[in-house]
Amino acid sequence: MPSVEYDAVVVGSGPNGLAAARTIARAGHSVLVVEAADTPGGGTRTKELTLPGFRHDVCSAIHPIGVTSPALVDLDIDWVHPDLSLVHPFDDGTAAELHRTLDDTVAANDEGDGWRRLLGSLVEHWPETAGAIMGPPILGPRHPISLLRFGLRALPPVSTVTRMLGPKAGALFVGTAAHANTSLRRPLSSAAGLALAAAGHAGGWPLARGGSQSIADALVADLEAHGGTIECGRPVTSIDELPRSRAVLFDTTPWQLLDIAGHRLPAVRQWRYRRFRRGNGSFKIDYALDGPVPWTADAARRAGTVHLGGAVPDLLDAEDDVSNGRIPERPFVLVAQQSVFDDSRAPEGKHTLWVYCHVPNGSTVDMTERIERQIDRFAPGWRDLVLARHVTPPMGLEAYNANYVGGDIAAGAPDLLQVLFRPVIAVDPYRAGAEGIYLCSASTPPGGGVHGLCGWWAAQSALKQLGA
Repeated sequence: MPSVEYDAVVVGSGPNGLAAARTIARAGHSVLVVEAADTPGGGTRTKELTLPGFRHDVCSAIHPIGVTSPALVDLDIDWVHPDLSLVHPFDDGTAAELHRTLDDTVAANDEGDGWRRLLGSLVEHWPETAGAIMGPPILGPRHPISLLRFGLRALPPVSTVTRMLGPKAGALFVGTAAHANTSLRRPLSSAAGLALAAAGHAGGWPLARGGSQSIADALVADLEAHGGTIECGRPVTSIDELPRSRAVLFDTTPWQLLDIAGHRLPAVRQWRYRRFRRGNGSFKIDYALDGPVPWTADAARRAGTVHLGGAVPDLLDAEDDVSNGRIPERPFVLVAQQSVFDDSRAPEGKHTLWVYCHVPNGSTVDMTERIERQIDRFAPGWRDLVLARHVTPPMGLEAYNANYVGGDIAAGAPDLLQVLFRPVIAVDPYRAGAEGIYLCSASTPPGGGVHGLCGWWAAQSALKQLGA
């Protein structure tokens, strides 16, 4: 083999790329990360998008999976836990509440034991549950009993699971499952809701003090402490531009990998990557506010995350519209109010608001008024507080991060078999089909979210070649 400059090169510095790089560096190998943008971070960047002093999370905001992830758990991150993890308000001023503990959640929603029956065993055995579901489903399944326990609950559609829950808990579960941005009437659509709710009881729904950028900063600091190097402002259009290395890991979608290194992949793998389906898009707005949002439901004022959309049928219909290529008139809206619990996000007495809704991939429809009407429903008068807004439509998300094709922040539709097998059905989904080339993005198991596990697992695969 000709001499190499690095043992591994990682293309892309999102949390998965950085997690892969630092895992390999910690094993004693030389690593270079190349990033097209001027700063590292991918989906974990924080910027002054509206006015000076208002720090907004550009993409990710709340991290229920990240706080307990083995790829992040040893990092120096100051996790901030809101008084309430999640609140789902209703038009009559009441709200469903997700608390840190299962008991408190059941008591708050006062609808019997459906929530406990659905989630109790998953929460009780969370380390085993997480170990079973947060990785490749074929590559040496861990904790098979926990995997079976989770799988039996995840297989039915969300629309079916809600029948065992009351109106409040049902809406709470639908909104949680809707984070996956897919039709909630399809099999396996319950998986995201189960994972996020159980993780919330096990570790909370925290935010990172100072912004999600602090997660990227912690990853970079650890990488550099173990001899790794990162170069920003270096876009890659061909694998042949990279320094010689024994392994190249791509924190990109399969479609980008094809553009950069497709000529090195077998024809069958190229065909399978092209068949990987894109997911729905997102439309995001960041606000600078003159004060906290005046939610009608008092519980919403104490929550880090607020879901807006009303009752179960309305939520299901809104997500169905998106999955069928239609624009919902009353979209499901996801809200984070980090500045209520982290005073570093805004000037004294001021606040930020982080908001988005789901839309069809590549949609050009301006959702601003539809989103703001949904906030009006549950916080009348809030518009009087708006000092500035920053709107990011789906193609704006793609321009920010090339992984978000058409506004798909999950890097591939998380539905049907693509919930489990991403981007192909394979024993080792991180290997790209050619010696020394790996995929480590959210297009691989366990999928979207800031947890670093796609990169962590890809690094384990690469280390078999490099020598742990």
